[in-house]
Amino acid sequence: LKPHNYSGLWDLLGNAMVMTQFIRLTPDVQSKQGAVWNRVPCYLRDWEMQVHFKIHGQGKKNLNGDGFAIWYTKDRMQPGPVFGSKDNFLGLGVFVDTYPNEEKQQERVFPYISAMVNNGSLTYDHDRDGRPTELGGCTAMVRNLNHDTFLVIRYVKRRLTVLIDIDGKHEWRDCIDVPGVRLPRGYYFGTSSVTGDLSDNHDIISLKLYQLTVERTPEEEKRDREVFLPVVDNLSTKVPKALIKHEGWSLFLLFSCSILPGAGSGGSGLC
Repeated sequence: LKPHNYSGLWDLLGNAMVMTQFIRLTPDVQSKQGAVWNRVPCYLRDWEMQVHFKIHGQGKKNLNGDGFAIWYTKDRMQPGPVFGSKDNFLGLGVFVDTYPNEEKQQERVFPYISAMVNNGSLTYDHDRDGRPTELGGCTAMVRNLNHDTFLVIRYVKRRLTVLIDIDGKHEWRDCIDVPGVRLPRGYYFGTSSVTGDLSDNHDIISLKLYQLTVERTPEEEKRDREVFLPVVDNLSTKVPKALIKHEGWSLFLLFSCSILPGAGSGGSGLC
């Protein structure tokens, strides 16, 4: 699929720039923020979002920031303090956080990927790197790598999983696995980034959304009826991280922001 065929489906915000082979959400410059949002609401019940990204810059370890977020939210194109997008959002945020704000913490190594579901009442706690509201997470050493880095967000049968391929081995490994996640349909996909006193280049090479085809029992059909506010069942339950296998998923590319060398016919490279 040629990138220029999809140019009408995306909007850029802030300092985001269209480059030849990628979209740069923020340059390696202080105090910048940028985003790209799809214009089409997603009404799929089961889906997978594949993100091909690159984070790189001149800063040494822990002297870079701040990271980027992938969103599935009710509102779009609203800048704010959470990786360049609004706080108290409705929906899902997956954060690739490259800078530890909580100085006293020692139990996790950054960069760190985490997920948060919000019904509009929760505030992302920057000082604690989002710990009070995170559903799970994992360390992901994604800066200044010479190979491709990928992240997958999968939502199947009310189960949210995040997988990463960041080691140059073309192998997925599990990062987050949370059952009982209820997300309304009709929200928007987007990605955003912000830099502060520290900075990095945050580049999005491709965003690809797939419809997943899965079978449901009558009981599952009843359980999975549509909801109108994002919610997570049994938030206090600790869930072991596990890799979810594909359940007969069919390839249905709803939209693509695939920016590849030589793709298109002299276009800008924006989907």
